Amino acid sequence: MRPARSGTIQPALISNSAIWFVDLGSSIVVRPAMRKAALLYNPVSGGSRTPRHAELESALALLQRAGVQAELIACQSRGDAQEQTRRAMLSGCDTVFACGGDGTIHDTVQVLAKSQVALAILPMGTANTLAHDLKIPFDLVEAARTALHALPRRIALGHLQYVDLDRKPAASYFVVAAGAGVDAHLFYKLRPAAKQRLGMGAYYVKAWHLWFSHIMIRFVIEYIEAGSDQLRQANVTELLGVRIANFGGVLRQLAPGASLDRDDLRLVFCTTASRLAYLLYVIRALLRRNWTIPGIELAYSKKVACRYSPSTSTNTLPEVQPLVYVEADGELLGTLPAEMTIVPDALTILGSPETT
Repeated sequence: MRPARSGTIQPALISNSAIWFVDLGSSIVVRPAMRKAALLYNPVSGGSRTPRHAELESALALLQRAGVQAELIACQSRGDAQEQTRRAMLSGCDTVFACGGDGTIHDTVQVLAKSQVALAILPMGTANTLAHDLKIPFDLVEAARTALHALPRRIALGHLQYVDLDRKPAASYFVVAAGAGVDAHLFYKLRPAAKQRLGMGAYYVKAWHLWFSHIMIRFVIEYIEAGSDQLRQANVTELLGVRIANFGGVLRQLAPGASLDRDDLRLVFCTTASRLAYLLYVIRALLRRNWTIPGIELAYSKKVACRYSPSTSTNTLPEVQPLVYVEADGELLGTLPAEMTIVPDALTILGSPETT
């Protein structure tokens, strides 16, 4: 049950464990306290060579003082994060903390999706866009305190079907956004070592390089816009399917109208190869203006299919066909053909009370 925005929240203590009484006007909802939690962290998340043990230990101590049975678990790889999430769920955890950035969250969500186990976040990554959107403090102790006091929020997830880099069919959930075209090519070109060494600087440097040098490949998208039953088609150079309103940093509002409260995707797609149009759209986001940029369109949809344009797929040899890459939550996943859909009521998330 999702609380109404007009509801008020009152804390209480029972047997030294926090519970929350939520006044929804006509009823009172009691949310049980967090009981058992696993804090999964990536030792090199955010580009740091030394794990932030002291901060993590302080956050852990806060949870334990609140009566939560909590432990820190290091994850060395994507597969390890998913396996540790499975183990945490099997051990009876009601909450899993993703201690890292969007990549760590992405890995954890692949297992938490469609379960009742809640996702909490301690932001420690290179990119922390979901933490920005949920208004989670970047101080780890305060972030842990926020999770303790948060009301569970049930949200939809994006789902991406694609062809992986081994040319096999694959699928992945996403929380923040999925993309095909120029932005995914950025993640293809961005070496992990540079990302760890330079942090967000690596993204910006490579983005500018791509803006000047990348040959944009056209592909076809098909979607049904919300409120319509008509199938629409566009020939594009870039597609984003966005779920969050606030990306943080200099590009806060990249997809106006996107929201985790909605059960659809906010599509941003470019029907132009004009570098000026791309630049103007970025400036629009920087200045938070509501400009209309010719060649860049926005729409709401629950499903969008992407396939190669006939002009780029006439040569059937895969080794010479120009590839259009796809990404989700900043993680390079594979190539076209791809399909983005929405999965309602798919994840329980703990964010700032201001976002519920």
